[in-house]
Amino acid sequence: MNEASNVSNFAVPGPLGDIPVRLYQPAGTSKAGALLPLVLYFHGGGFVAGNLDDAELQAQYISRHSHAAVLSVAYALAPAKPFPAAPEDAYAAACWAVKHAGHLHIDPTRIAVAGDDAGGNLAASLTMITRDRCAMPFAAQVLISPMLDPSMTLLGDAKRLNSDMTARECADSYRQYLPQTMQRLHPYAAPMEASRLAGLPSAFIATAGCDVLHNEAEKYAASLILAGVHTQVARFAGITHGALRTHIPLLKEIVEFLRRRFSVASAGPSNLVFQPS
Repeated sequence: MNEASNVSNFAVPGPLGDIPVRLYQPAGTSKAGALLPLVLYFHGGGFVAGNLDDAELQAQYISRHSHAAVLSVAYALAPAKPFPAAPEDAYAAACWAVKHAGHLHIDPTRIAVAGDDAGGNLAASLTMITRDRCAMPFAAQVLISPMLDPSMTLLGDAKRLNSDMTARECADSYRQYLPQTMQRLHPYAAPMEASRLAGLPSAFIATAGCDVLHNEAEKYAASLILAGVHTQVARFAGITHGALRTHIPLLKEIVEFLRRRFSVASAGPSNLVFQPS
C-alpha cells in the first residue's frame, strides 16, 4: 500500500483576505526528481459550509495514487461572503500555485481542478474564468456530483431517488450564495447557463444514482461534448450524493483519468500566464 502523503497547512493571499489551504505531496517526493502534476481541490458544503477536513480522504487518495500534489482550498463561504467571493478565491489560489510552481516542485502545464458538490461548481467555473482571462489552461477538470444549476429546473425527485439531498436544501444554499436574482444567470455561478464551453479542459463528471443533482450534471456533460470538449461521464448506481465523494471505485476512476490527462498534457512552455483579477 502506498504511504500517506506529506501534509502541510498554511494560507495564501486572496482578494478578501487569507485563504486557508492544505498541501498534499506524495511521500518520498524529492526536489531532485521530476516535477509533479498538481490538483486543486474544492470541498463541498453547498457554498455555505464545509472545510478542508471534508476533502481529506479524496485529497489523500488522489495524491498517493496518481503521484500528484494536491492543494485543497478553503474558499470564502456564504452568506458572509456571497458570490463572487468563492470563485475569486479559487482563481487566487490557482494564481498562487502557478507563481510558486518552483517552490512546490510542480509542473504548471499539468494542473487539474476538482471538486464535489459546491466545489464541483467552483471547479467548473474556474475553468471558464481562466479561459476568459487568458490564463494558462488546465490539463483536466473533475466534477463530483456538482451543483451547476441555480434555476433548479433539472432537479430529480428526492423521494423517488432516495436522495439524501432535497430541493429545499439546494434552494437554501443558492439563496445565500446568490442573493441577487440575476446572479443565477452568471456562467461563473451557473455553469449550466454558459453559452461558451469550447476550449475548456477535458472533463470527468461523476454522478450518484440516488441524487437529485444527477440530471443537471449529465446534461452539462452532454453540452461539453457538443462543444468539442473531451468528456467522460460515470453514474454510480445506488450511491447517494453525500457518499459519492469518498466512494473508492469513483476515486480509482478519477486517478486513472488524471493519469491519462497528465500524460498527454503539453510539456512545452506556454505564453499564457495567470494574472491577478
